[in-house]
Amino acid sequence: MPTDTIHIFTPASHQDVLALILMIAVLLTTSRLLGELMLRLGQPSIIGEIGAGILLGPSILGYFFPSIIGYIIPATPTQGYLLETISLLGAMFLLLITGLEIDLNLIKHHAKTALSVSAGGIIVTFSTGFILGQMIPDALLPSPDQRLIFSLFMATAMSISAIPVIAKVLIDLNLIRRDIGQTIIAAGMSDDTCGWILLSIVTGLAAGHAVSATTVLTSVFTVVFFLAISFTIGSGLAKRALDFVQDNMKSPYQLLTLVVAFAFAWGSFSQALHFEPILGAFIVGIIFGHLPRLPRKIHQQLEEMTLGIFAPIFFAVAGLKVNVIGLLTRPDLLAVAFLVILIASVGKITGTYLGARFIGRQDHWTSLSFGAALNARGAMEIIIATIGLSLGILTQDMFSIIVLMAITTSLMAPFALRWTLRHVHPSEKEEKRMEKERLAEKSQIQNIHRVLIPIRKRVNDSKLTTIQIIKAGLLQKMADKMELSITLFSVDLPEHREANFKFLHEVGALFPGQEVVIKFVEGNPAEEIIEESKKGYDLLIMGASQRLSDEQYLFSDIIDSVVKFSACATLIIHTPNIASDWTPKRILVPTNGSVASRHAAELSFLFSSSQDQQIVFLHVVEAKSYPLSYRERESEHKNQMEIGKKIIDDLKALADMHHVSATTDIQTHLDAGAGIVQAAESHKVDLIILGTDIRPASHRLFFGPSVERILKTASCPVLVLNTVQ
Repeated sequence: MPTDTIHIFTPASHQDVLALILMIAVLLTTSRLLGELMLRLGQPSIIGEIGAGILLGPSILGYFFPSIIGYIIPATPTQGYLLETISLLGAMFLLLITGLEIDLNLIKHHAKTALSVSAGGIIVTFSTGFILGQMIPDALLPSPDQRLIFSLFMATAMSISAIPVIAKVLIDLNLIRRDIGQTIIAAGMSDDTCGWILLSIVTGLAAGHAVSATTVLTSVFTVVFFLAISFTIGSGLAKRALDFVQDNMKSPYQLLTLVVAFAFAWGSFSQALHFEPILGAFIVGIIFGHLPRLPRKIHQQLEEMTLGIFAPIFFAVAGLKVNVIGLLTRPDLLAVAFLVILIASVGKITGTYLGARFIGRQDHWTSLSFGAALNARGAMEIIIATIGLSLGILTQDMFSIIVLMAITTSLMAPFALRWTLRHVHPSEKEEKRMEKERLAEKSQIQNIHRVLIPIRKRVNDSKLTTIQIIKAGLLQKMADKMELSITLFSVDLPEHREANFKFLHEVGALFPGQEVVIKFVEGNPAEEIIEESKKGYDLLIMGASQRLSDEQYLFSDIIDSVVKFSACATLIIHTPNIASDWTPKRILVPTNGSVASRHAAELSFLFSSSQDQQIVFLHVVEAKSYPLSYRERESEHKNQMEIGKKIIDDLKALADMHHVSATTDIQTHLDAGAGIVQAAESHKVDLIILGTDIRPASHRLFFGPSVERILKTASCPVLVLNTVQ
């Protein structure tokens, strides 16, 4: 290749790199300190983060100490580009984690409200913005004869909302999962979509293009095309990439890399279509947020990185662009700025209020809350203002006024939203949903999404065995209450490949509507299952339909090895001879107050799907066999009974919260295992769920004497759940 066609990029100068590193250090430190101050004052941290930029920018320090320009405030285009690039990363990461928290089902439920809020806000603000554009003095227009284009641009700028700012405010106020929070985000995305369509038309006019039905339809088609491709091809690519990475890569950070890389790839796609890259990141967040195979820890890692590093820089950079002093020294500019802020705020609040109140049928304070949130313009407005300045639609003075309006409305949003939401109380249904979500965040069982089931076709058996039917039936109940990705995994000889694949597809048909992955490998069963469990699974389920007589194993050599060395939680289903159409109606959950027994209780909630099924929480107080005085025995027994009652009462309250029918029982017995078996018979239960953990012993799998006694003597199926790894 000829050397004259090779373009070698050159790094920024030493001074520009030094300035960038120093800017990031100062902006991040100051924004974090002021954000902490705001939190201590009971306000969202975003106020301090934007305030840090204003403090360090040309409004205050830059004005009184101009020598800092070039060190904290960019002094050259290259410095500005570098800092703006870091700021863009913050916006993309913020929209990515916002997308991960989006509940499309919840938004669908409130779609009418979201669209009515958005429509009202856009119509009114576009109208008032256009009128304002007609009133602006000629001196602030680059070309007074192009006032129509200027007015349309002002109308479009007024219509937009700042999703990054709104999302951060909702996160700071712990509102992102509230019904109103999800509806605000949905309305904001609708605002921005319409805003970018309008902007494409206005910029086309500014470039000398005529507005026609074709140009408008092209803009609309581009948006629809982007969304359609995102939720079809994009969603499929994300799923396949996630499957590949989880199954073939060993690095502990591969999933984090995948999500971030996908966000930037899709951001480049949206940028290529002349949308902002943050839209692509937001869509990717929604896509990955609805893939059950993505572990919750990835959400947490992204939140820590975004809210701890990139978001504060993003908001500080936004504040850095404001020059209040320049406006304060010009009364005429200050008056115009006040008018712009007033009309922008009144138009957005009035429009959203009318849309929510009279179309969405919301109450007074809820309707005001939409306006309080969507009035924030933030960096989106700054981006639009920058486009207007580069196209010659805005003068430098008008650019500064719009930037000031963007920052002011962003600072107003947290205060206004906090004030209005004092009068907005969640419904009983919403409170229950949020409480369940809070409990689910802390629950290992509620966060099970990826399940591994080692299974294979038995030779000369054309039907599903009893154990497979049981596993499928219980898992189907789980699948009804959460999104699951179920991997059916078979290890067998090469000549049995075809029979196993056919059998696995039969089992997979038992899970309609769920993601089912089928895998067949050759090799040592225990080793292959253990190796597969290392690929990001939450739960491994195996069936032990019969117990070997060899006392060196608890279940069998394969199952015992898998349980001991599995990289995820395990659930072993021990089934004596039972009917093939067995369905548990009464479930016994023994509990001693341990974390393991609580996990068993939470698992029982997932298996209970109707009021016909009932859970019995049992606590057995073991009678002491060593010598004690009568008074000492009575006192200790009384204390143990009180402790046991509190344990089972707490589980009963938890069951009520999950709308599960449950009763409690507390008994005294010399041996806990024998007491549990006896209680199972007296309550006529048809399933026992044991939460336990591996006890230190010899090479043999050992869960403790009580578990072994139950497995040996119980006449009903027993589930042994081991979540401690």
